Amino acid sequence: MTSLVLTVTETLRYRGELGQWSWVLHRVTGLGVVFFLVLHVIDTSWAVFYPGEYVRAIAEYQSPLFTIGEFALVAAVVYHALNGFRIILFDYKPEWWRYQGRAAVAVLAASVLILIPVFIGMFGHVQEFYFGETPPTVLPLLDVIGGQLRFFAGMAIALVAALLLSAVYSAISGHPKETRRLKGSGVETFWWSFMRISGLLIIPLVFGHLAMMHVLQGVFDITLQNGVAVGAVPAVVGVNETGTSVEFVADRWNTLVAGVAVWRLYDAGMLALVVLHGFNGLRYVLTDYAPNPTVQRAMVYFCIIGAVVLIVLGGAALLVGVNDQAVALAAQAAENLHQ
Repeated sequence: MTSLVLTVTETLRYRGELGQWSWVLHRVTGLGVVFFLVLHVIDTSWAVFYPGEYVRAIAEYQSPLFTIGEFALVAAVVYHALNGFRIILFDYKPEWWRYQGRAAVAVLAASVLILIPVFIGMFGHVQEFYFGETPPTVLPLLDVIGGQLRFFAGMAIALVAALLLSAVYSAISGHPKETRRLKGSGVETFWWSFMRISGLLIIPLVFGHLAMMHVLQGVFDITLQNGVAVGAVPAVVGVNETGTSVEFVADRWNTLVAGVAVWRLYDAGMLALVVLHGFNGLRYVLTDYAPNPTVQRAMVYFCIIGAVVLIVLGGAALLVGVNDQAVALAAQAAENLHQ
C-alpha cells in the first residue's frame, strides 16, 4: 500500500510531466482492458453453454452505462496499443530514447486522430438505437449493475484462493520466499520478450476486432433480426432470423472459408495472446504494490488462475460452437426479456 500511495503522490507531484503520465496512463488503460476482457470472454462463452445468460449480458451491454463504457474501452485499447508500440520501439532502439518525449506526444496525437472517425462511426450506431423509430428496450441501471456483481464475486473467490495457496506454501516451506522479478532470470527474460512480441501481434488482431464489432457493426446490431453478422457469409449460414446475440455468434463462428472456420481461428489466436499478455501485465502491476512476499506470490497465483480460467472457458466455447438448440433457447430468453 505504501508503494501505491507513493506512486500516486509522485505522479501528482510531477504535475503533468509527460513520461510519468504516459507510464500511469499505460497501466490504467491496461487494467481497464483486462477487466473488460474477463467480462467479455465469460459472457461470450455463455452463448454456447448458457444461451439465456448471453442474451441477458448483451441486453446489459446495450444499456447507457455500457454504452459510455464502450467508448472508454475503445479509447483505452487504442492508446494502450500505440503506447505499447512506442515502448517496444525504444526497448529495441535505446539510442532513440532522447526522442521519447516527442514519441509520447505522437502517441497521444495518433490516438486522437484514430478515435475521432472511430467515435463518429460508433455514435451512428448509438444514435440509431436510442433515437430511431422503434423505442429501445433498455434495462434499468440497478439491474445492469447487479448483473456485474457475480463477476466481482468470482474475482474475489479467485483472490481468496490465491491468498490461501500462498499462505499454505509459506507455511510448508517455513519461510515466505520472495517471488520478485530477478534481473537476468530466464523466466522473466522470456516474459519480457513475450510481452513485446505478443504486443505487436495483438495490434492488428484487436484493431480488426474493434473495426468489425464496434465500428462496422455495434453491439446494437448483434440483436438485429434478419441482420448479417459481420464477417459471416449469408449464402452459407443465412441471416440472424431470431434476432438474438447467440445466433449472431453462431453465424460468425460457423462461417467456413475453404472448409476452415476462420473466425474461430481468429478469435482463438486473439484469446490466447490477449489473455496471456493482459494477465502478465496485471502480474507486473499487482506485484509492484504487494506489501510482502506472501501477498506478492498470491498476486502471481491470482493472475495464473484468471488466465487459465479464461483460456479454458473461451477455448472450450470455440471448440464446441453454437448449435441450433442454443439458438432456440436464446430466442425464448429474448422473448421473456422483452415481455
